[in-house]
Amino acid sequence: MPDKNLVKFIKEARKQGFSDMQIRDALLKNNWPANRIDEAFISFQPKFKIKNQVCIFLNDEILNILEKRAKKNLLTLAEQIEDILRRSCIKKKTTIQQEKIDDLLLTCFSRQRKKK
Repeated sequence: MPDKNLVKFIKEARKQGFSDMQIRDALLKNNWPANRIDEAFISFQPKFKIKNQVCIFLNDEILNILEKRAKKNLLTLAEQIEDILRRSCIKKKTTIQQEKIDDLLLTCFSRQRKKK
């Protein structure tokens, strides 16, 4: 059972615009046990489980980089993260014959130098 005072503190800090990482760091610096902090944050998660949902904590620097990349690609933050994960799981094709025609055109007109 999470500490009610801790849950209340997290709610108030979120209302003031602090990120979960900032709140977590402040609590750890003030000698709150990590397991009690985790319990409090878990209490904010929905009670039902979704199989294809993942919750991650990102520091502010990484979050800013992802937000800039998402804006550049005209995606939401969640879509950008999903795109990065999807691309990292796809096996790269090795032969030109297997590539799509669009990919072939991109490689022809790419600014990157071909490896010899």
